[in-house]
Order: sequence, then structure tokens, then C-alpha cells
Amino acid sequence: MGKGNVNNIKKTASRQCTGCGEKKDNKQLIRVIKTPEGDITVDFTGKKNGRGAYICNSVECLKKAVKKKSLERSLKTQIPKEIYQELEKEMMKGES
Repeated sequence: MGKGNVNNIKKTASRQCTGCGEKKDNKQLIRVIKTPEGDITVDFTGKKNGRGAYICNSVECLKKAVKKKSLERSLKTQIPKEIYQELEKEMMKGES
């Protein structure tokens, strides 16, 4: 009866979507980051350095986030239109 064998269940991190507010496994969400240099980029790997905000892979959630400016609030900066366009394009790929 070793202690190491009791809980071999791997825990996964859950994050809150900035659009709908639902908590989901971070692997189901798209990460948008503000790099230490201040650049805003979409992080599909989830491993880049920087302050991150998460959003569901759904155009509906993206629209909510844009309307509420929740991504901007989470990252404490203005989000360029190109980032929103890149997110929407990626989400459209996933829905088709």
C-alpha cells in the first residue's frame, strides 16, 4: 500500500471563458496572450510566455467577449482587430 498508487488520476487545469463565463478544461479553450513585450497573439499551443485569457472555440462566445470587452479587460490592453479576425477564422474552421 504505497501512497503513490492511491491517486494516479491526472488533474487538468480548468479555465473560465471570457465570453460565456463557463469553466472548461483549458485544452478545450483558445488562449490569447499578452507577451512580456506587450504584443497580443493567439497561443494555440498554450505554452507561450505571457498573461493569458481564454475563450471557447465558438463564434458566439467571441461575439460576447467583443461586446463586453472582456478580453481587453483580462489582458489589460486594447486588442487589435486582426486578433479578433484570426480568432473568428480559426473558430469557423472548427465549426465546419
